[in-house]
Amino acid sequence: MKYPKNDFNILANQRANKGPAPFSLRLSFDERGILEHDAAGKALGAYIRDRLFGGNVTPRTTRGKFPVKDQAALGRVLGALGSSRLSANLNQLAKAVNTGSLPVTPETEEELRKACAAVLAMRQDILSALGRNRGPKL
Repeated sequence: MKYPKNDFNILANQRANKGPAPFSLRLSFDERGILEHDAAGKALGAYIRDRLFGGNVTPRTTRGKFPVKDQAALGRVLGALGSSRLSANLNQLAKAVNTGSLPVTPETEEELRKACAAVLAMRQDILSALGRNRGPKL
């Protein structure tokens, strides 16, 4: 049997040029504790690079060790999700659409608009909590 040139096995065996392999360093529990204390919330890898290379370190872009910037916004979203029946309601809507039994009345349309607005508000709160204050994309 002949396989096409883009056969999965051929593609799976090709290695992407990912750069050098990561370097691993074993530390005792106490040594790691000292490093984490000295890093004071900074990513451990970044702290070690800074200590080794000083000002000659190439800056890295990361999300940081603490991605949540606004705990209140995250709390609002989690509270709204916890008190809602969003997943069950979306499942019921999908079922009604698939069976053709969803009556499209002005009330239904208004409820759908409110649900969309609520989802957009939760999206904005999540982005705000993560420090990415962008307006909703429509």
